Amino acid sequence: MDALPSVAEAQQLVLARARPLPAERVPVAAAAGRVVAEPALARTDLPPFPSSAMDGYALRSADTPGMLPIGFHIAAGLPSPRPLASGEAMAISTGGVVPEGCDAVVPIEVVVTRDNSVSVKENVPIGSNIRSRGGDLREGDVVVPSGVRLTPAGIGALAAAGVAEVAVARRPRVAILTTGTELVPPGVPLGPGQVYEANGSILAAQAAAAGCEVVCLPAVADDEPAHRAAIEQGLAYDVLVTSGGVSVGPHDLVRRVEAELGVEEVFWRVSVKPGKPVAFGVRGATLVFGLPGNPVSALVSFELFVRPALLALQGLARPLPRFEPGRLAVAVRRGPRDELVRARTRVDLDAGAVVLEPLRGQGSHMIARAAEADALVWVPAGEGELAAGSTAAYYRLP
Repeated sequence: MDALPSVAEAQQLVLARARPLPAERVPVAAAAGRVVAEPALARTDLPPFPSSAMDGYALRSADTPGMLPIGFHIAAGLPSPRPLASGEAMAISTGGVVPEGCDAVVPIEVVVTRDNSVSVKENVPIGSNIRSRGGDLREGDVVVPSGVRLTPAGIGALAAAGVAEVAVARRPRVAILTTGTELVPPGVPLGPGQVYEANGSILAAQAAAAGCEVVCLPAVADDEPAHRAAIEQGLAYDVLVTSGGVSVGPHDLVRRVEAELGVEEVFWRVSVKPGKPVAFGVRGATLVFGLPGNPVSALVSFELFVRPALLALQGLARPLPRFEPGRLAVAVRRGPRDELVRARTRVDLDAGAVVLEPLRGQGSHMIARAAEADALVWVPAGEGELAAGSTAAYYRLP
């Protein structure tokens, strides 16, 4: 029997097929959270002129210390009236244009004004409190490179550099389909053997948080024609994510129906816990993920395999989950497969470390327990245990 792919091997198989989607141009104000598809270039120097870093007085360093007459007040947003004469000062507001001939600004808090003059007690070094033109970046410089998700700071940088529109990858269109006769919508009375459908809500929330346009298809019963119609509908999207029906039971229809509809299966099952029976395939440009029906397995599988694909479709330069070092609060047993253990984090300021506290109840059906977690701790396959206090890698849940 062939060995199952590791998480890293499965991730690479997914990323090899996740081609960036076409770009579109959007207003910078509407681009938060989008991934830049082409380097965004500055339309002006930033700052566009030499400006004062604070309220104070523009002067010449060589004239300090001394008593200087105040020749003019320079307000922000207005041009400098004339060059600064030798032996004088000009009052200036934060952001005001530094006049020609000025080589320093002294803060208003450290001087004394009297009879339209300013007394400067100490020497003011050349360049003090002056923001040089282009000190942040020059016209034509890259403000935000491609492959970067736009943060509020990135949006601000683009706007300040005069960029009105930015090229970003189109948002992936994702269809979510849950399967199982036992599923009923929340809010209706449960019948014998029925459970409330939760995976659709979980996966839709995860996909939306990854920057996608999400459509939740109606849950389907364990019926082959119903599966075929729903899967065919889902295959019209950039990504189809199903939940349930990917194991080997008589009612597990997803993989067989997908194969009949032309889905080429790339892998089925991965050496990981939870989420071993995850499936991945493609039909044309559509990526197809079959996630387990247990809610925690679906949630973890999404973070390991689906989210990286969605980020890669958007052109993100580093789409894989980022694991960081933390310190285990208690010992954790190892097993035959790599395992993702749900945990809470807290910061130990004295030790300068993130402490990882695994939750009680790690069953793949225990979604209520999993709701308390803010991290997944990587426990590598092996014998024995990871000791309390030892370093472990963790992934912070979005």
